[in-house]
Amino acid sequence: MDPSLNSAELQRFLSQEKEKAMVNEMVAKLTSVCWDKCITSTPGSKFSSSESACLSHCAQRYLDVTLMVVKRVQSMQ
Repeated sequence: MDPSLNSAELQRFLSQEKEKAMVNEMVAKLTSVCWDKCITSTPGSKFSSSESACLSHCAQRYLDVTLMVVKRVQSMQ
């Protein structure tokens, strides 16, 4: 990091890094949960149509619920 960064820039940088870490954590959790739910056998070279649909719906539900929780927490602050 550049030693000439001021406190506001440092705070902005730390905030951005924290957001990146949260997004990475959410993607990892989503991948794990949806994989375990939707892929019930050894995957081949391509997902079946039912696996693809399950993964898509699972990811969408996960994101919807996460957004709902974030909005709820924000409204309580």
